[in-house]
Amino acid sequence: MRSAFRHIASLSFKELVGLFRDPLLMGLIVYNFSAGIYLGASAAPDSIDHAAIAVVDEDNSPLTQRITDAFIPPLFAKPEMISRMDIDRMLDMGKFTFVVVFPSNFQERVLANHRPEIQVNIDATRMSQAFTGNGYIQSIITREVNKFLRENRPGAKSAAAEALVRNRFNANLTQSWAGAVNELVNNIALIAMLLTGAALIRERERGTLEHLLVTPIHPVEIMLAKIIAMSLVVLAATGLSLVLMIQGALNIPIAGSKCLFMTGVLLNLFAMTSMGILLACFSRDMPQLGILMILVLMPMQILSGGSTPLSSMPVPIQLVMHFAPTTYFVKFSNAILIRGAEFPLIWEIFLQTFLLGCLYFFVSLLRFRKSVAS
Repeated sequence: MRSAFRHIASLSFKELVGLFRDPLLMGLIVYNFSAGIYLGASAAPDSIDHAAIAVVDEDNSPLTQRITDAFIPPLFAKPEMISRMDIDRMLDMGKFTFVVVFPSNFQERVLANHRPEIQVNIDATRMSQAFTGNGYIQSIITREVNKFLRENRPGAKSAAAEALVRNRFNANLTQSWAGAVNELVNNIALIAMLLTGAALIRERERGTLEHLLVTPIHPVEIMLAKIIAMSLVVLAATGLSLVLMIQGALNIPIAGSKCLFMTGVLLNLFAMTSMGILLACFSRDMPQLGILMILVLMPMQILSGGSTPLSSMPVPIQLVMHFAPTTYFVKFSNAILIRGAEFPLIWEIFLQTFLLGCLYFFVSLLRFRKSVAS
């Protein structure tokens, strides 16, 4: 037993030295856990920020001016006043994403309870802002009209009921919070699989794997050394990224325990690194490993629930994704970092991640022994 620990420690140290001597992989790690996190958070596809908006005001009433003044940053840029004749030309030029048209006698018809219509022209080619911005515009118009009615027509009932919305965990619906967590999850999965897979391929290409097999070292010790060494590297990069990038550069508050999150990261790394070795056992060289990672990792990242809830996907996909470590990683990452969940609420997810990691580890070990024997 003591010799096994010594073998694993020596091999782990060898893996770390080999990794630190590879400038390309080191540069990839630094980029993914720094600039990659920042860009993924700041370029959230569903966010709306300073959207270009114009207003055609044919009423020129206090109500229309009030609604126009409600379109404020950071959601919208300062509205520009244009004429009805300029709408098509401005939209064709791509100068505005939204053009709001108030008809004449708008305020008078509102006070008379005639429910006048407001035309909202949207440049739908800008899909990242069109749908979200439309919802914000409707909400702003409804809010300002209801306030105006209550102030100028006492006793008026603008609606049968008014919903009071309270957003939990992210009061301002800041897209960068979810974007940063999702990007961190994806980068951890990518780097963990890549490092372990590349380490095994590198051993095979250089012929050092055969040298190790003629020593008293067992295949399970070789696997554990690669898993431990690469997990330590990714774990350290994750901790630095969490403090320096997510909390520091992006100023995103962490609601839960960092230690609890890092424990979950360690369990996830056990599963992801085992998958990396499994893919490397089916690959003869780095190009084949890259192709396999694209075929496996891309669906895992897209379907794990970070972008679209798992419950919204077809049932067969939900069943398949229960065998993906990223599915559980997304669950407890959002629960800990954003919702502030504690261990009693997520211990089942931790257990599922560990059991899945054990499954992939033993399957990888069987495949690794078979490839070594051949």
